[in-house]
Amino acid sequence: MKLNLKIWRQNGPQDKGEMKTYPIDGVDGDMSFLEMMDMLNNQLVESGESPVAFDHDCREGICGMCSLYINGEAHGPDRGVTTCQLHMRKFNDGDTIYIEPWRAKAFPVIKDLVVDRSAFDRIMNSGGFVSVNTSGNTVDANSIPIPKDDADKAFEAATCIGCGACVASCKNASAMLFVSAKVSQLSLLPQGKVEAKERVLNMVQTMDDEGFGNCTNTGACEVECPKGISLENIARMNREYLKGALTK
Repeated sequence: MKLNLKIWRQNGPQDKGEMKTYPIDGVDGDMSFLEMMDMLNNQLVESGESPVAFDHDCREGICGMCSLYINGEAHGPDRGVTTCQLHMRKFNDGDTIYIEPWRAKAFPVIKDLVVDRSAFDRIMNSGGFVSVNTSGNTVDANSIPIPKDDADKAFEAATCIGCGACVASCKNASAMLFVSAKVSQLSLLPQGKVEAKERVLNMVQTMDDEGFGNCTNTGACEVECPKGISLENIARMNREYLKGALTK
């Protein structure tokens, strides 16, 4: 398979970037998208050029590191998969593929296709946890009875891998889907109810401080999310926020 790759190249956060074209041949349909990028980088290194910088780690759709905006879609044309799980059989011989980094004020470009997503870490630091003093005596996970429906919803919210596709897909660069998933997974469980008010208020405040936009219910985030996180979590977070703000 022959492809034309148009890739965003940028040396650093303050440098001006541009799209550069790279032809590539010999791409197999069973390759993952990142294997194709590895193949391109091998060619660039052998020809004396600088390889394209891009984020990756587990390559199993778990870590949330891979973050490519492919042909105008976060993680590419497939659904329910991350970039590392996207296969080249989704493209045709002779295609031109546009590859860009996440575009958001809160995600500044570090180099090429790599962006700084530490804003998510700061949001989590502000409240995405449960304070527990076990005194060395850990409690069995099954000792607290939890309704099956609540447990299922919390588990579904907890599948969020923090990749940032929701932010990249949103016209407002909103992180509401990410934050709401983290708020929901804890607010639905007994362990998280004690700090529920402080958690949602602090996490939303940090989200705003980091420069993320607000949600206008477009729904692009849910469509592009590789884990299918539901917009219902945003509604739940809004209820939690209103409740916390009124009883502050």
